Amino acid sequence: MVNPAEVKRTSQNIELLRHDWDRTEVEALYVLPFADLMFRAQSIHRTNFDANHVETASLLSIKTGGCPEDCGYCSQSAHYDTGLKATRLMAPADVVDTARRARDAGASRFCMAAAWRNPKDRDLDEVCGMVRAVKQLGMETCATLGMLTAAQAARLREAGLDFYNHNVDTSPEFYDKIITTRTLADRIDTLAHVRQAGIKVCCGGIIGMGEEVEDRLGMLMLLANMESHPESVPINLWNEVKGVPVNDTAKRPDPIELVRLVALARIMMPKSVVRLSAGRQYMTDELQALCFLAGANSIFIGDVLLTTKNPQAARDADLLDRLGIRSRLNESHRSPAPRSSLP
Repeated sequence: MVNPAEVKRTSQNIELLRHDWDRTEVEALYVLPFADLMFRAQSIHRTNFDANHVETASLLSIKTGGCPEDCGYCSQSAHYDTGLKATRLMAPADVVDTARRARDAGASRFCMAAAWRNPKDRDLDEVCGMVRAVKQLGMETCATLGMLTAAQAARLREAGLDFYNHNVDTSPEFYDKIITTRTLADRIDTLAHVRQAGIKVCCGGIIGMGEEVEDRLGMLMLLANMESHPESVPINLWNEVKGVPVNDTAKRPDPIELVRLVALARIMMPKSVVRLSAGRQYMTDELQALCFLAGANSIFIGDVLLTTKNPQAARDADLLDRLGIRSRLNESHRSPAPRSSLP
């Protein structure tokens, strides 16, 4: 039963940058009538962002497979037979060439991902060189390399890294059901090192792995109650991967549940960029449009995300054009947004 007093108290505080969300008020927000929830999320979104602009990023796996972690959802774990062939770290020149093509295709941020538990210092030397080179292309840089020490985070910052991605994945209660080789506290420690180094945080999670709605809300509470909100919050739909344990529990969330979750992320973290990340190939245009209306304002472009599929750029450009949403993707495809006939 929703407590009207909690809803009223929440509505009086949602425009504040808060770090003290409790379960009762988050649940009260989640079950609001859909139109009320959307209005609230869109109002907050417009206060902090251009409601008709979406950030575009590109993601490259610079070192694929062979990861010693046992994340039950991941195609790159060495614990499971997923049919994925492990590779060595890519040559820096190839990474920079890929970044240049991504920039020319409409990406403003380039994210480099390596399937490591934690990077070795000799590998970090090469990654730092990649970061410097991609920065020279005029792009924002992001990396996700596993767990970091404070010294490693400082080195990445010195190289010019803008963002570090390290997802919490799910709620504290559900975490050990999908990962046993590292703890949630390990992840939080890495995020602290990244913050201390002065790098912006990209941190979100995955839904559709068999968790309950309560776990999804718990994940948002974990993020929103951090001392500083992540600057980027990716929300991923689990991509189907053969040979991993999550196959036994996975259930794709109801589309309206997904929109509600995006709206809560916008309300609870009003100044964070909320990204529709993995799994967009499962979404209809109409569902993506509702997510943008709820406050999502970033997407990955490109045909592949690490080892899984992603909508083609032409489809994304067409959708954003039809919605009148501006992005670098539209500019690169030279497709002007439709003009309104209204005064």
